[in-house]
Amino acid sequence: MEVGLTHILFLSTALFFIGVYGFLTRRNTITMLMAIELLLNSVNINFIAFNKYLYGGKLEGVFFTLFLIAIAAAEAAVAIAIIINFYRNYKSIDVEDADSLKW
Repeated sequence: MEVGLTHILFLSTALFFIGVYGFLTRRNTITMLMAIELLLNSVNINFIAFNKYLYGGKLEGVFFTLFLIAIAAAEAAVAIAIIINFYRNYKSIDVEDADSLKW
């Protein structure tokens, strides 16, 4: 049984909405970062799926996916560095405690 485009798009949509739900409902910055990673991975799945089914012999979707993975890795490294610095100063990683960063 071959996996069709609709199955892949359903998986990608489910990952996307799980990521949106996780980002909007959680107050922990690590969990929010994981939700953002889910969003980016759902986009990667879309790039690969549309590349396979629409442009079978070309690799544009794969190159976009590799570029997006590199951007996601850099974003995660910077975000974790900010979270560690915030924890060292405030002893918490809760988003509600980040209010003091505004002033």
